[in-house]
Amino acid sequence: MKHALILLGVLVAGMGLSVEAGLLGPLGEQVGHLSATLSIFMVGALLLSLALVFSPNPKLGTLFRQPRWLLTGGILGPIYVIVLTLAAPLVGIGMTMVGILCGQVGASLLIDHFGWLGSERRKVDGYRVGALMMILAALWLM
Repeated sequence: MKHALILLGVLVAGMGLSVEAGLLGPLGEQVGHLSATLSIFMVGALLLSLALVFSPNPKLGTLFRQPRWLLTGGILGPIYVIVLTLAAPLVGIGMTMVGILCGQVGASLLIDHFGWLGSERRKVDGYRVGALMMILAALWLM
């Protein structure tokens, strides 16, 4: 049951990314792509700051005691949002999201297989490679 709820949350979050891409394209064309990206992160930072204020056990003080390489994920978020902002109006939200999904699954398979970034090693089998091939086919067909 716990896994089903987590998968439902992941599904809803994925749907939210498509909505975000739909919002960012027109916003980027109106105010500029970097300004649109900044607005997304400013609203997100405000909401997260409020959540931390009301969090029963905030651990923000330990953040900067972590290895620096763990903080590099913050570089990837803006790059991702800028790509969404640029690509969605040009190739459509569907193709943008399938392309992103293809990149995510490909990188995820490598991370799982080799146990990179502190993750548990999970063997990549033919089913997983087949799933990636189907996503590549979907990208080609779109």
